[in-house]
Amino acid sequence: MPIQVLPPQLANQIAAGEVVERPASVVKELVENSLDAGATRIDIDIERGGAKLIRIRDNGCGIGKAELALALARHATSKIATLDDLEAIISLGFRGEALASISSVSRLTLTSRTADQQEAWQAYAEGRDMEVTVKPAAHPVGTTLEVLDLFYNTPARRKFMRTEKTEFGHIDEVVRRIALARFDVTINLNHNGKMVRQYRAVQPNAPRERRLGAICGTAFLEQALAIDWQHGDLALRGWVAEPKGTTAALAEIQYCYVNGRMMRDRLINHAIRQACEDKLGANQQPAYVLYLEIDPHQVDVNVHPAKHEVRFHQSRLVHDFIYQGVLSALQAQQSSSLPLETPQTPRWQPENRIAAGKNHFAEPAAAKERPVSDYSSPSATSGSTPARSSGGSGGGAVAKGGGASWPHATPGYQKQQGEVYRQLLETPQAPRTPSVAKTPAPAMTQPALEGHAQSFGRVLTIVHNNLALLEREGRLMLLALEVAERWLKQAQLLPGEEKPCAQPLLIPVRFKVSPKERETLVSAKPFLAGMGMELVSDAQYVTIRAVPLPLRQQNLQILIPELIGYLAQQSQIDAAAIALWLARHLASEHEQWSVAQAIALLADVERLCPQLVKSPPGGLLQPVDLQPAMNALKHD
Repeated sequence: MPIQVLPPQLANQIAAGEVVERPASVVKELVENSLDAGATRIDIDIERGGAKLIRIRDNGCGIGKAELALALARHATSKIATLDDLEAIISLGFRGEALASISSVSRLTLTSRTADQQEAWQAYAEGRDMEVTVKPAAHPVGTTLEVLDLFYNTPARRKFMRTEKTEFGHIDEVVRRIALARFDVTINLNHNGKMVRQYRAVQPNAPRERRLGAICGTAFLEQALAIDWQHGDLALRGWVAEPKGTTAALAEIQYCYVNGRMMRDRLINHAIRQACEDKLGANQQPAYVLYLEIDPHQVDVNVHPAKHEVRFHQSRLVHDFIYQGVLSALQAQQSSSLPLETPQTPRWQPENRIAAGKNHFAEPAAAKERPVSDYSSPSATSGSTPARSSGGSGGGAVAKGGGASWPHATPGYQKQQGEVYRQLLETPQAPRTPSVAKTPAPAMTQPALEGHAQSFGRVLTIVHNNLALLEREGRLMLLALEVAERWLKQAQLLPGEEKPCAQPLLIPVRFKVSPKERETLVSAKPFLAGMGMELVSDAQYVTIRAVPLPLRQQNLQILIPELIGYLAQQSQIDAAAIALWLARHLASEHEQWSVAQAIALLADVERLCPQLVKSPPGGLLQPVDLQPAMNALKHD
C-alpha cells in the first residue's frame, strides 16, 4: 500500500481514540471548554449514560459566526498562538482537537452566540471530508454542544462501553471533580430528564463547606485539616483528613488540582502518603482535596493525551514542598473548622525532619500573601477570563517567570543543598557494630527495615541510570529500580483486590498458531482473562484485542508467541506462574531513570507490594556503608 494522506474523518477518529475514551471523556473536554470561555453556569444533560445524548450548555463568551467552522477543525484554538504560550499554559484546553475528534465519532451540533451578535449560529460537520455547515439558530449568549449517538460509526469502540449505570457513574465523578475545582461556577447535572446533581456557585467570601460536604460528605468535613502552605511560586491549599479517622470510604476521596487542572499524579500522592505514613495503618490510604499552584513555566501539561498527568521541571522540589505542607498540617494538630479563614499569624511552627537537615519549606513565604479562600475562586490560572480574549499573550501575563523568587535560582540555594547533604552524611560517635559482611544472612532475603514499614524512604538521586539512592532514618540504601519494576508488574498482573484493567488495543494483534499452541491457549485462557488479556482464537489464528497495563507498550508480536511456547512446556498452568514469567520477560519502560520516575515507581510498589518494604528480596535493596570512606578522610 503506498503512503497517502489520511482522510480528515479517519484522522480525527484516530485522534479520538486517545481523547474520547468513554462518554465521561466527552463531558470533561466540553465542560473544560465552557470554563475556558468564562462560563459561570453550566447545564449538563445526559441520556442513557451518554451513549444517546450529551448536551453541555453554558453562558460563556460564545463563538462568533466566522469562527464556528474553525472550532470544528483540528488544531484550531484561541487559547495558544506561540511556543511561549505552550510552555506556560493557563487554560484547561489548548490542543484544538477535542471538538474535531468528538464530531468524527458522533453527531455533534455546535450552537453559539456572542454578546455583539444579534442572532446565534449553528454548525455541524459531516461526511468523509468533515465539511462544516453553518446556519442561523435561536440561542442566548453562550454555547450549547450536543453530542448524539456516541461511537455510532465505530462499532468496535461502542462495544467496549459499559452499562448505562457504569458510564453515568464515570460522568458523575468527572462532574464532582470539576465542581471541586471551581466553587464559583454553578453546575447542574441531569440524567434521563431528572436532576441528579446541583452545585450552586459559592460567592467570593462565602463558606465553602456546603459544596465540599455535598461532594466529599460530612465525614470528610469532620476529619478535615486545613492546609495553607506557600514557598516562592509554590502554593498548596485545601484539606487533608486526619489519618487516624480515615476509613475505607474516606480513602476514596483523593482529589488533586494543579493550577486548577484535575490531576492523577503519583508523585503528589506519594508525597502525601509519605507525610501521613506514621499515622496510617498498613492498608489505609490518605484522603485529601488539595490545590497546588505553581509557575506555569515550571510545569508541562502537554504530556498525556487526556491531560490527566503533568510533568514538573523540578519534581524533587515539588515533592518535598507537598510533603512538608501536609506534614506541617498534621503536626499542628489543628482540626480547623470550615470555611477557612485568612490567618493573621503563621498557623503552625513545623519541626524539621531529622534526616533532611535544614528544611527550605519550614515557614510559609510572606512575599506573596493572599486570602486562603482565593484558591478555589476564579483566577487567571483557572480560566476565569474568556480564553478568546487572552490570545497569544495570555501566558505571559500570568506567569512570574521563575526569577529570583524561584528557590533554585537564588545564589545561596546550592550552598544550602550542600549543607543538607553534609548533615545527612554525618554519623554520631557511637560504638561500631559488627560489619554486615561478617554476619551470615539468608541467601534470598534481607532483614526487614527498621522503623515504619510502609515506605522505602526518600529518593535522593539516581546512580548509574537504574539505581536509586534512598535515605531512611539517617541510613542510605541503593535500590535496583529494574528489580522493583519487575515486582510491580508481577503484582499488577496477578488478580487480587485491584483487578487488572484491560487496555483495548487500537490495532488488534493477530498471529498464526499451531493446533498444539491453540490447545495451550484454550487451557490458559481463564488465567489470561483474569489478568486483563482478551484473546479470540479460531482454527489457525489468535487475535489479541486487549492487554493489561504492563503489556501495553511491549512488542506483543514477539512476547505472546514466546509466552505460548513457555506454557506449552508446562505440565500445570496457573496465574502466578504466568505473571512471574511475564514480569521477567517484559522490557523495562525506562533506559535511564529520573528521580520523578523512581518516586512514582516506589509509590506503586509500596501500595501493591508492601511485603517488599518489610522483607526486601535479594537483589532489590542494599545498605550503603559510608563509614570506611569517612574513616579514610579522617586526618589525625
